[in-house]
Amino acid sequence: MVFARGPAGLSYRLQVGPQVRSFQSTLGPQHRRAVKQAIRDLAHERGDIRALRDELSGWHRLRIGRYRLIFRYAEGRVIQCVYLNERKLVYEIFAAEMSRILGAD
Repeated sequence: MVFARGPAGLSYRLQVGPQVRSFQSTLGPQHRRAVKQAIRDLAHERGDIRALRDELSGWHRLRIGRYRLIFRYAEGRVIQCVYLNERKLVYEIFAAEMSRILGAD
C-alpha cells in the first residue's frame, strides 16, 4: 500500500509492508481506524515519533496507543512501515527478526 504525496509536496510517500497490513486486519474497528489515521499522519511526520537506538539504530517508532509501528526513512522522501505490534512485544520481536534476516545475508 502506498500513499501519494500531498498537494504541498512536503509529505512523504508511505510504503506499508505486509506484516503491518496483516496485523492491522486483526484489530477491532476502533484500533484499526486509529492505526490507519496514524499512518496517514506519519506521511506529514505527525505523531509521537522517536528514533530507536542500539541494534535498532536507523529505525524509528510511531506510538499509536498501545501499539508501535516500526519504520525507516528511505531515499526519495519515502517512509517504509515494516512492523506493527503491541508495545510489550514489538521491539523484542522486531530485533530478533532483523537479526535473523541480517544473519542470512
